[in-house]
Amino acid sequence: MGISLSAQEPLSHAPACPVAHGSPLNSEGPPVPLHSPEFAVDPHRAYREMRQRFGSLVAVELAPGVPATLVIGYRAALRILNDPDHFRADPRHWQRNVPADCPVLPIMEWRPTGSRSAGMDFARYRQATTASIDGIDLYGLHAVVQQIAVTLIDGFQPDGTADLLSQYAFPLTFQVCCALVGCPDEIGQRVAAGMAAMFEGTDADKGNQMVYDAMRELVALKRSEPGNDIASLLLQHPADLDEEELVHQLVTFYGAGIELQLNLIVNTLLLIITDDRFGDNVLGGSLSTRDALDEVLFNDPPLANYCITYPRQPILIDDFWLPAHQPVVISMAACNNDPSIRTEDRTGNRSHLAFGIGQHACPARSLAYMVAQDAIDQLLDRLPNIRPALPGVEPAWRPGPFHRALATLPVTFRDAGAPA
Repeated sequence: MGISLSAQEPLSHAPACPVAHGSPLNSEGPPVPLHSPEFAVDPHRAYREMRQRFGSLVAVELAPGVPATLVIGYRAALRILNDPDHFRADPRHWQRNVPADCPVLPIMEWRPTGSRSAGMDFARYRQATTASIDGIDLYGLHAVVQQIAVTLIDGFQPDGTADLLSQYAFPLTFQVCCALVGCPDEIGQRVAAGMAAMFEGTDADKGNQMVYDAMRELVALKRSEPGNDIASLLLQHPADLDEEELVHQLVTFYGAGIELQLNLIVNTLLLIITDDRFGDNVLGGSLSTRDALDEVLFNDPPLANYCITYPRQPILIDDFWLPAHQPVVISMAACNNDPSIRTEDRTGNRSHLAFGIGQHACPARSLAYMVAQDAIDQLLDRLPNIRPALPGVEPAWRPGPFHRALATLPVTFRDAGAPA
Protein backbone atom coordinates (compact mmCIF):
# COMPACT_ATOMS: atom_id res chain seq x y z
CA MET A 1 0.00 0.00 0.00
CA GLY A 2 1.45 3.34 -1.02
CA ILE A 3 0.59 6.98 -0.62
CA SER A 4 -0.76 9.05 -3.46
CA LEU A 5 1.65 11.92 -3.91
CA SER A 6 0.58 15.09 -5.65
CA ALA A 7 2.76 16.52 -8.38
CA GLN A 8 5.00 19.24 -7.03
CA GLU A 9 7.59 21.32 -8.81
CA PRO A 10 10.62 23.14 -7.34
CA LEU A 11 10.78 26.89 -7.31
CA SER A 12 12.89 28.55 -9.94
CA HIS A 13 16.58 27.72 -9.82
CA ALA A 14 17.20 31.45 -9.35
CA PRO A 15 14.31 32.69 -7.22
CA ALA A 16 13.99 36.44 -7.03
CA CYS A 17 12.93 36.62 -3.39
CA PRO A 18 12.70 34.20 -0.52
CA VAL A 19 9.40 32.90 0.79
CA ALA A 20 8.34 34.16 4.20
CA HIS A 21 6.21 31.25 5.28
CA GLY A 22 4.56 28.04 4.13
CA SER A 23 5.93 25.23 1.99
CA PRO A 24 9.37 25.21 0.37
CA LEU A 25 7.77 23.83 -2.78
CA ASN A 26 5.24 25.23 -5.21
CA SER A 27 2.69 22.54 -4.41
CA GLU A 28 -0.05 21.76 -6.88
CA GLY A 29 -1.70 19.49 -4.34
CA PRO A 30 -1.67 18.72 -0.63
CA PRO A 31 1.56 17.84 1.21
CA VAL A 32 2.43 14.20 1.87
CA PRO A 33 0.73 13.11 5.13
CA LEU A 34 3.28 11.42 7.40
CA HIS A 35 0.58 10.86 10.01
CA SER A 36 -1.51 8.53 7.85
CA PRO A 37 -1.81 4.76 8.46
CA GLU A 38 -0.80 4.24 4.82
CA PHE A 39 2.55 5.90 5.44
CA ALA A 40 3.17 3.68 8.48
CA VAL A 41 2.50 0.54 6.43
CA ASP A 42 5.20 1.22 3.83
CA PRO A 43 7.24 4.39 4.42
CA HIS A 44 10.10 3.17 2.21
CA ARG A 45 7.84 3.12 -0.82
CA ALA A 46 6.72 6.63 0.08
CA TYR A 47 10.35 7.80 0.37
CA ARG A 48 11.16 6.34 -3.06
CA GLU A 49 8.18 8.09 -4.66
CA MET A 50 9.09 11.34 -2.92
CA ARG A 51 12.65 11.15 -4.21
CA GLN A 52 11.54 10.44 -7.79
CA ARG A 53 9.11 13.35 -7.83
CA PHE A 54 10.52 16.00 -5.57
CA GLY A 55 14.25 15.53 -5.05
CA SER A 56 15.87 16.02 -1.65
CA LEU A 57 13.18 18.25 -0.05
CA VAL A 58 9.50 17.40 0.26
CA ALA A 59 6.47 19.28 1.53
CA VAL A 60 4.83 17.08 4.19
CA GLU A 61 2.19 17.25 6.87
CA LEU A 62 3.12 16.04 10.37
CA ALA A 63 -0.48 16.20 11.56
CA PRO A 64 -3.62 17.63 9.94
CA GLY A 65 -2.85 21.28 9.26
CA VAL A 66 0.78 21.09 10.44
CA PRO A 67 3.10 21.60 7.41
CA ALA A 68 6.82 20.92 7.42
CA THR A 69 9.72 20.20 5.10
CA LEU A 70 11.05 16.64 5.06
CA VAL A 71 14.73 16.27 4.10
CA ILE A 72 15.35 12.97 2.31
CA GLY A 73 18.75 13.77 0.75
CA TYR A 74 21.80 12.70 2.76
CA ARG A 75 24.03 15.62 1.78
CA ALA A 76 21.29 18.17 2.41
CA ALA A 77 20.80 16.62 5.86
CA LEU A 78 24.51 16.92 6.64
CA ARG A 79 24.52 20.58 5.64
CA ILE A 80 21.54 21.35 7.86
CA LEU A 81 22.60 19.31 10.91
CA ASN A 82 26.10 20.80 10.83
CA ASP A 83 24.86 24.39 10.63
CA PRO A 84 23.21 25.22 13.99
CA ASP A 85 23.74 28.95 13.41
CA HIS A 86 21.21 28.97 10.55
CA PHE A 87 19.12 25.96 11.60
CA ARG A 88 18.14 26.39 15.23
CA ALA A 89 16.60 23.61 17.30
CA ASP A 90 14.54 26.10 19.34
CA PRO A 91 10.87 25.89 18.19
CA ARG A 92 9.41 28.75 20.24
CA HIS A 93 8.85 31.11 17.32
CA TRP A 94 7.06 28.35 15.39
CA GLN A 95 4.87 27.17 18.23
CA ARG A 96 3.42 30.63 18.94
CA ASN A 97 0.63 29.95 16.43
CA VAL A 98 0.22 26.22 17.06
CA PRO A 99 -3.00 25.18 18.86
CA ALA A 100 -2.51 23.69 22.31
CA ASP A 101 -4.29 20.49 21.25
CA CYS A 102 -2.05 19.89 18.22
CA PRO A 103 -1.19 16.15 18.39
CA VAL A 104 2.51 16.64 17.55
CA LEU A 105 3.09 19.63 19.81
CA PRO A 106 4.17 17.56 22.86
CA ILE A 107 6.95 15.97 20.78
CA MET A 108 8.04 19.22 19.11
CA GLU A 109 7.45 21.94 21.71
CA TRP A 110 10.25 23.83 23.41
CA ARG A 111 11.72 22.32 26.54
CA PRO A 112 14.65 23.59 28.62
CA THR A 113 16.95 20.83 27.31
CA GLY A 114 20.04 20.67 25.14
CA SER A 115 18.08 19.22 22.23
CA ARG A 116 15.84 22.30 22.13
CA SER A 117 18.32 25.06 22.99
CA ALA A 118 21.30 26.98 21.62
CA GLY A 119 24.28 28.96 22.92
CA MET A 120 25.00 29.00 26.64
CA ASP A 121 21.76 27.23 27.50
CA PHE A 122 22.65 24.38 25.15
CA ALA A 123 26.12 24.03 26.66
CA ARG A 124 24.78 24.01 30.21
CA TYR A 125 22.10 21.40 29.60
CA ARG A 126 24.34 19.27 27.43
CA GLN A 127 27.11 19.18 30.03
CA ALA A 128 24.71 18.07 32.75
CA THR A 129 23.15 15.37 30.58
CA THR A 130 26.47 14.04 29.30
CA ALA A 131 27.97 13.95 32.79
CA SER A 132 25.01 11.99 34.17
CA ILE A 133 25.21 9.45 31.35
CA ASP A 134 28.99 9.16 31.72
CA GLY A 135 28.40 8.32 35.39
CA ILE A 136 26.64 5.05 34.48
CA ASP A 137 28.53 1.89 35.46
CA LEU A 138 28.41 0.07 32.12
CA TYR A 139 29.92 -3.11 33.58
CA GLY A 140 27.23 -3.19 36.23
CA LEU A 141 24.58 -2.41 33.62
CA HIS A 142 25.47 -5.62 31.73
CA ALA A 143 24.50 -7.57 34.83
CA VAL A 144 21.26 -5.59 35.26
CA VAL A 145 20.16 -6.24 31.66
CA GLN A 146 21.06 -9.93 31.95
CA GLN A 147 19.11 -10.39 35.18
CA ILE A 148 16.02 -8.65 33.80
CA ALA A 149 16.20 -10.56 30.50
CA VAL A 150 16.57 -13.97 32.13
CA THR A 151 13.63 -13.35 34.46
CA LEU A 152 11.40 -12.27 31.57
CA ILE A 153 12.41 -15.21 29.36
CA ASP A 154 11.82 -17.66 32.20
CA GLY A 155 8.31 -16.26 32.47
CA PHE A 156 7.20 -17.06 28.91
CA GLN A 157 9.60 -19.83 27.83
CA PRO A 158 7.34 -22.71 29.00
CA ASP A 159 4.50 -21.41 26.80
CA GLY A 160 6.38 -21.89 23.53
CA THR A 161 4.99 -18.58 22.28
CA ALA A 162 5.27 -14.90 23.20
CA ASP A 163 4.78 -11.35 22.01
CA LEU A 164 8.35 -10.09 22.08
CA LEU A 165 7.17 -6.49 22.28
CA SER A 166 4.79 -6.62 25.23
CA GLN A 167 6.40 -9.56 27.05
CA TYR A 168 10.08 -8.83 26.48
CA ALA A 169 11.27 -5.59 24.85
CA PHE A 170 8.89 -3.24 26.67
CA PRO A 171 9.26 -4.62 30.21
CA LEU A 172 13.03 -4.94 29.72
CA THR A 173 13.60 -1.39 28.51
CA PHE A 174 11.16 -0.08 31.10
CA GLN A 175 12.96 -1.80 33.97
CA VAL A 176 16.42 -0.88 32.67
CA CYS A 177 15.44 2.77 32.27
CA CYS A 178 13.90 2.89 35.74
CA ALA A 179 17.07 1.34 37.18
CA LEU A 180 19.27 3.89 35.40
CA VAL A 181 17.17 6.87 36.42
CA GLY A 182 16.43 5.57 39.91
CA CYS A 183 12.68 5.62 39.32
CA PRO A 184 10.10 3.50 41.18
CA ASP A 185 7.97 1.29 38.90
CA GLU A 186 4.73 3.11 39.73
CA ILE A 187 6.09 6.42 38.50
CA GLY A 188 7.79 4.78 35.53
CA GLN A 189 4.59 3.11 34.36
CA ARG A 190 2.89 6.49 34.00
CA VAL A 191 5.88 7.85 32.09
CA ALA A 192 5.85 4.92 29.65
CA ALA A 193 2.11 5.24 28.98
CA GLY A 194 2.42 8.99 28.48
CA MET A 195 5.37 8.65 26.11
CA ALA A 196 3.52 6.10 23.94
CA ALA A 197 0.57 8.50 23.63
CA MET A 198 2.88 11.38 22.68
CA PHE A 199 4.64 9.46 19.89
CA GLU A 200 1.39 8.13 18.43
CA GLY A 201 -0.33 11.52 18.65
CA THR A 202 -3.31 9.96 20.47
CA ASP A 203 -4.31 12.06 23.50
CA ALA A 204 -0.82 13.51 23.19
CA ASP A 205 -1.55 16.49 25.43
CA LYS A 206 -2.79 14.20 28.22
CA GLY A 207 0.23 11.96 27.72
CA ASN A 208 2.52 14.97 27.95
CA GLN A 209 0.94 16.08 31.24
CA MET A 210 1.12 12.54 32.60
CA VAL A 211 4.86 12.39 31.89
CA TYR A 212 5.48 15.84 33.35
CA ASP A 213 3.60 15.11 36.58
CA ALA A 214 5.38 11.79 37.04
CA MET A 215 8.81 13.35 36.59
CA ARG A 216 8.01 16.08 39.11
CA GLU A 217 7.28 13.34 41.62
CA LEU A 218 10.59 11.68 40.79
CA VAL A 219 12.57 14.90 41.26
CA ALA A 220 10.93 15.47 44.64
CA LEU A 221 11.75 11.89 45.63
CA LYS A 222 15.39 12.21 44.62
CA ARG A 223 15.82 15.44 46.55
CA SER A 224 14.85 13.58 49.72
CA GLU A 225 16.33 10.17 48.82
CA PRO A 226 19.30 10.58 46.44
CA GLY A 227 21.01 7.51 45.03
CA ASN A 228 23.57 6.37 42.50
CA ASP A 229 21.44 7.09 39.45
CA ILE A 230 20.97 9.58 36.61
CA ALA A 231 18.29 11.63 38.38
CA SER A 232 20.51 12.09 41.43
CA LEU A 233 23.55 12.90 39.29
CA LEU A 234 21.57 15.60 37.50
CA LEU A 235 20.52 17.05 40.85
CA GLN A 236 24.15 17.15 42.01
CA HIS A 237 25.63 18.59 38.81
CA PRO A 238 27.32 22.04 39.04
CA ALA A 239 24.92 23.34 36.36
CA ASP A 240 22.48 23.69 39.29
CA LEU A 241 19.37 22.83 37.26
CA ASP A 242 16.08 24.06 38.72
CA GLU A 243 13.05 21.80 39.09
CA GLU A 244 11.60 22.63 35.67
CA GLU A 245 14.94 21.95 33.97
CA LEU A 246 15.45 18.70 35.87
CA VAL A 247 12.00 17.46 34.93
CA HIS A 248 12.59 18.06 31.24
CA GLN A 249 16.04 16.44 31.18
CA LEU A 250 14.41 13.34 32.64
CA VAL A 251 11.47 13.50 30.22
CA THR A 252 13.92 13.50 27.31
CA PHE A 253 15.92 10.61 28.75
CA TYR A 254 12.80 8.54 29.36
CA GLY A 255 11.47 9.20 25.88
CA ALA A 256 14.60 7.75 24.33
CA GLY A 257 15.22 5.16 27.03
CA ILE A 258 11.86 3.41 26.76
CA GLU A 259 9.98 4.19 23.54
CA LEU A 260 12.94 4.40 21.19
CA GLN A 261 15.05 1.73 22.86
CA LEU A 262 12.29 -0.88 22.74
CA ASN A 263 11.66 -0.06 19.07
CA LEU A 264 15.34 -0.60 18.30
CA ILE A 265 15.29 -3.99 20.01
CA VAL A 266 12.04 -5.16 18.43
CA ASN A 267 12.87 -3.91 14.93
CA THR A 268 16.20 -5.74 15.11
CA LEU A 269 14.58 -8.95 16.34
CA LEU A 270 12.10 -8.73 13.46
CA LEU A 271 15.01 -8.47 11.02
CA ILE A 272 16.86 -11.41 12.56
CA ILE A 273 13.88 -13.79 12.60
CA THR A 274 12.48 -12.87 9.17
CA ASP A 275 15.56 -12.17 7.02
CA ASP A 276 17.76 -15.16 6.18
CA ARG A 277 20.72 -12.85 5.64
CA PHE A 278 20.76 -12.15 9.34
CA GLY A 279 18.89 -14.96 11.10
CA ASP A 280 21.19 -17.81 10.18
CA ASN A 281 24.34 -15.68 10.09
CA VAL A 282 23.80 -14.01 13.47
CA LEU A 283 23.02 -17.31 15.15
CA GLY A 284 25.87 -18.98 13.26
CA GLY A 285 28.36 -16.30 14.23
CA SER A 286 29.35 -14.98 10.78
CA LEU A 287 27.46 -11.75 11.47
CA SER A 288 27.16 -10.08 14.85
CA THR A 289 24.15 -8.66 16.62
CA ARG A 290 25.83 -5.30 16.14
CA ASP A 291 25.67 -5.81 12.36
CA ALA A 292 21.93 -6.47 12.61
CA LEU A 293 21.46 -3.40 14.79
CA ASP A 294 23.28 -1.24 12.24
CA GLU A 295 21.14 -2.62 9.41
CA VAL A 296 18.04 -1.56 11.34
CA LEU A 297 19.55 1.84 12.16
CA PHE A 298 20.06 2.32 8.41
CA ASN A 299 16.65 1.06 7.23
CA ASP A 300 14.16 1.15 10.09
CA PRO A 301 15.62 3.36 12.84
CA PRO A 302 13.31 3.72 15.84
CA LEU A 303 13.22 7.47 15.25
CA ALA A 304 12.78 7.59 11.49
CA ASN A 305 11.93 11.28 11.01
CA TYR A 306 13.18 13.82 13.53
CA CYS A 307 16.22 16.08 14.24
CA ILE A 308 13.84 19.01 13.77
CA THR A 309 15.24 22.48 13.16
CA TYR A 310 13.77 25.89 12.32
CA PRO A 311 15.65 28.22 9.93
CA ARG A 312 16.35 31.61 11.47
CA GLN A 313 15.69 33.23 8.08
CA PRO A 314 14.65 32.06 4.61
CA ILE A 315 17.50 29.97 3.23
CA LEU A 316 18.22 28.29 -0.10
CA ILE A 317 18.94 24.53 0.00
CA ASP A 318 19.20 22.46 -3.19
CA ASP A 319 17.44 25.15 -5.22
CA PHE A 320 14.54 25.40 -2.77
CA TRP A 321 13.81 28.25 -0.40
CA LEU A 322 13.08 27.05 3.11
CA PRO A 323 10.82 29.48 4.98
CA ALA A 324 11.92 31.00 8.27
CA HIS A 325 10.80 29.46 11.57
CA GLN A 326 9.03 26.51 9.94
CA PRO A 327 9.88 22.88 10.84
CA VAL A 328 12.59 21.16 8.83
CA VAL A 329 12.49 17.46 9.64
CA ILE A 330 15.37 15.12 8.80
CA SER A 331 14.24 11.72 7.55
CA MET A 332 17.04 9.57 8.91
CA ALA A 333 15.47 6.51 7.29
CA ALA A 334 15.25 8.14 3.84
CA CYS A 335 18.65 9.89 4.01
CA ASN A 336 20.39 6.66 5.02
CA ASN A 337 19.05 5.07 1.84
CA ASP A 338 19.78 7.96 -0.51
CA PRO A 339 20.96 6.21 -3.73
CA SER A 340 23.71 8.81 -4.15
CA ILE A 341 25.55 7.49 -1.07
CA ARG A 342 24.13 4.01 -0.44
CA THR A 343 26.33 0.94 -0.97
CA GLU A 344 25.21 -2.68 -1.22
CA ASP A 345 27.48 -4.09 1.48
CA ARG A 346 27.23 -2.05 4.66
CA THR A 347 28.65 -4.58 7.09
CA GLY A 348 30.64 -2.61 9.65
CA ASN A 349 29.39 0.69 8.22
CA ARG A 350 28.01 3.02 10.89
CA SER A 351 27.60 6.19 8.84
CA HIS A 352 23.82 6.22 9.37
CA LEU A 353 22.09 9.27 10.82
CA ALA A 354 19.95 7.33 13.30
CA PHE A 355 21.54 9.07 16.29
CA GLY A 356 21.87 12.42 14.53
CA ILE A 357 25.11 14.29 13.95
CA GLY A 358 26.52 17.64 14.95
CA GLN A 359 26.16 19.29 18.34
CA HIS A 360 22.70 17.81 18.94
CA ALA A 361 23.70 14.20 18.25
CA CYS A 362 22.39 11.70 20.80
CA PRO A 363 24.78 11.57 23.81
CA ALA A 364 23.61 8.05 24.76
CA ARG A 365 24.58 6.30 21.53
CA SER A 366 26.96 3.78 23.15
CA LEU A 367 24.47 3.09 25.92
CA ALA A 368 21.66 2.40 23.44
CA TYR A 369 23.84 -0.01 21.46
CA MET A 370 24.90 -1.88 24.60
CA VAL A 371 21.42 -2.36 26.07
CA ALA A 372 19.94 -3.45 22.73
CA GLN A 373 22.77 -5.88 22.00
CA ASP A 374 22.64 -7.43 25.46
CA ALA A 375 18.85 -7.81 25.28
CA ILE A 376 18.97 -9.49 21.87
CA ASP A 377 21.91 -11.76 22.71
CA GLN A 378 20.25 -12.97 25.92
CA LEU A 379 17.07 -13.87 24.04
CA LEU A 380 18.78 -15.63 21.15
CA ASP A 381 21.11 -17.54 23.46
CA ARG A 382 18.16 -18.90 25.41
CA LEU A 383 15.75 -19.33 22.49
CA PRO A 384 17.68 -19.88 19.25
CA ASN A 385 14.67 -21.48 17.55
CA ILE A 386 12.46 -18.40 17.45
CA ARG A 387 10.11 -18.16 14.47
CA PRO A 388 7.68 -15.35 13.61
CA ALA A 389 3.98 -15.97 14.18
CA LEU A 390 2.62 -12.91 12.42
CA PRO A 391 -1.15 -13.14 11.86
CA GLY A 392 -0.86 -11.50 8.43
CA VAL A 393 1.68 -11.44 5.62
CA GLU A 394 3.27 -8.24 6.90
CA PRO A 395 3.92 -6.98 10.44
CA ALA A 396 1.66 -4.26 11.83
CA TRP A 397 3.28 -0.85 12.39
CA ARG A 398 1.99 1.87 14.71
CA PRO A 399 1.09 5.14 12.95
CA GLY A 400 2.96 8.34 13.71
CA PRO A 401 5.13 10.78 11.73
CA PHE A 402 8.29 10.35 13.79
CA HIS A 403 8.84 6.78 14.95
CA ARG A 404 9.13 3.38 13.26
CA ALA A 405 7.37 1.17 15.76
CA LEU A 406 5.83 -2.28 15.58
CA ALA A 407 2.43 -2.84 17.17
CA THR A 408 3.31 -6.41 18.13
CA LEU A 409 5.87 -9.14 17.42
CA PRO A 410 4.36 -12.60 18.10
CA VAL A 411 6.77 -15.57 17.89
CA THR A 412 6.87 -19.29 18.52
CA PHE A 413 9.83 -21.33 19.75
CA ARG A 414 10.86 -24.54 21.43
CA ASP A 415 13.46 -25.13 24.10
CA ALA A 416 16.97 -25.49 22.70
CA GLY A 417 17.31 -28.84 24.49
CA ALA A 418 13.94 -30.21 23.42
CA PRO A 419 13.70 -32.79 20.62
CA ALA A 420 12.90 -31.48 17.16
